[in-house]
Amino acid sequence: MGHGGGSGSTRARALIRDPSAARTIGLVALVVVALLGTAYVLGRSLVPDQPPSRASVTTGPHYTDQPPAGDASRRTPEGAASTGPAEAGQDGGASPGGTPSPGPTDGPFGAQTTSGTSLVALTFDDGPDPRYTPQVLALLREHQVRATFCVVGENAQAHPDLIRAIAADGHTLCNHSWNHDVTLGRRSPDAIRSDLLRTSAAIRAAVPDAPIAYYRQPGGAWTGQVVSVSNELDMIPLHWTVDPADWEVPGASRIAATVVAGVVPGSVVLLHDAGGDRQGTVDALHRILPALTSRFEVEALPNGAT
Repeated sequence: MGHGGGSGSTRARALIRDPSAARTIGLVALVVVALLGTAYVLGRSLVPDQPPSRASVTTGPHYTDQPPAGDASRRTPEGAASTGPAEAGQDGGASPGGTPSPGPTDGPFGAQTTSGTSLVALTFDDGPDPRYTPQVLALLREHQVRATFCVVGENAQAHPDLIRAIAADGHTLCNHSWNHDVTLGRRSPDAIRSDLLRTSAAIRAAVPDAPIAYYRQPGGAWTGQVVSVSNELDMIPLHWTVDPADWEVPGASRIAATVVAGVVPGSVVLLHDAGGDRQGTVDALHRILPALTSRFEVEALPNGAT
């Protein structure tokens, strides 16, 4: 044993002293290492990729599917989002332009969105206003067009002469709540009924026999309750088809362009003759009225009078 061990040590020392032998050993070692590395890489390529650990997968909620924080006030008790604008006091929310629904009552909660015929209906909300309503009436008279005026109760009470002027020209009257309360639809049926009756009473104080066949919810913020009460009071819930967003005061050119491009047979157009600076709307009518009357029959919605 001692002899064998001594002999091996002697041979190893001899190889180390020989430079050529040492180089040979080094080259052999490098080749072995390279072969082992290649075999490892080849082996890994034959193993299929493994899915990441489940612990690394994010499972949080998709926030785009959730209602925005703090937006509960814009939702109806039934959970349907209001289609009204962000600011109270104006109507809007429908996309500018657009085409009519397949049927007249395909709007929010069954509200009417079209005229129900090929007629095009212009509607004016939030009045009457002594600055703008007389200008609108004069232009409609000039073009021999009758429209639908959705009036606010407190304005009707303040300007009964304008209510009489609207009725005298053969326009249709529509109830638009007492003071343009966008949240009215979330109140109790009794509160809604009281508001609508008070508004109709103010209209009839000016024109006692006036038919009031329609109700339009401020902001388009319809709910099941307000639709039910308006139907109970024999008023058709009236929405719209084309909204040029004149309540944002975009200027006469944009208002006119949106209406002229968006109207098709049966459209109900949302415009305003009160509730802010409405001179742009008045000025837009100089283009809207001749453009529409040359292509469509433009008429007030039927008021139910026999």
